[in-house]
Amino acid sequence: MESEKDTERYLNRQVKALGGRSYKWVSPGCSGVPDRIVVLPGGRVVFVELKSEGKTSTGQQKKRQAELRALGCTVYADIDTKEKVRKMLREVFAT
Repeated sequence: MESEKDTERYLNRQVKALGGRSYKWVSPGCSGVPDRIVVLPGGRVVFVELKSEGKTSTGQQKKRQAELRALGCTVYADIDTKEKVRKMLREVFAT
């Protein structure tokens, strides 16, 4: 069972290896924002909500994800394994 911390570390390493940055997002006064803002070469920016394996986003987190998507942002939610990190990065670079 993968912990959120392990998956987050893996995401950070993979993004760095691709030449990108993974910024921790903390927004005082606005709870539920995704954990990471990932900026990749080519101007690709995505928001990522990480979870421990098998866990899902809370109602507040889903609300923030929907707000970002309504603004045209790409949001990946419930990334809870290293395999999901790899799949997400493949998708981002395929677009």
